[in-house]
Amino acid sequence: MIKAKKYPLRVKVNGISYKLRVEANRTLLDVLRDDLGLTGAKEGCGMGECGSCTVLLGDRPVKSCIFLAVEADGQSITTIEGLGKPGSLDPLQKAFIERGAIQCGFCTPGMIMAAKALLSENPSPPDEEIRHYLSGNICRCTGYVKIVDAIEAVAKGEKR
Repeated sequence: MIKAKKYPLRVKVNGISYKLRVEANRTLLDVLRDDLGLTGAKEGCGMGECGSCTVLLGDRPVKSCIFLAVEADGQSITTIEGLGKPGSLDPLQKAFIERGAIQCGFCTPGMIMAAKALLSENPSPPDEEIRHYLSGNICRCTGYVKIVDAIEAVAKGEKR
């Protein structure tokens, strides 16, 4: 049996530094879920189509199911687990809950991470920009109305 060559991977995930050794063909999603136990990002399609695996690489959203882990070397990664803490949720997490933007919850982590990236680029996006930015994230349950409402509420600083 031939052993696959492993490459060093130094990343900071949710503020914690990691030094790993990974095969060149491992995806970032696999490393996050299998090696680090961060299961918030989901594998819905494995082809970068559904957005359930979206995480932030720096401030940029990436589809971690098609992003090779070795490409993240030296980078900072934020997953849904890194946004808020129990008892102190991120405003987007709160808004999604309060406005009923969650149905089955499968797409929610990727949707929130994409929204986080959008709001860091444009703190006051119009409805059309929100919908365009989320076009790479598929939700089969909500119809997007409440998701857009939650993002708009955070952008406007609304609290319930």
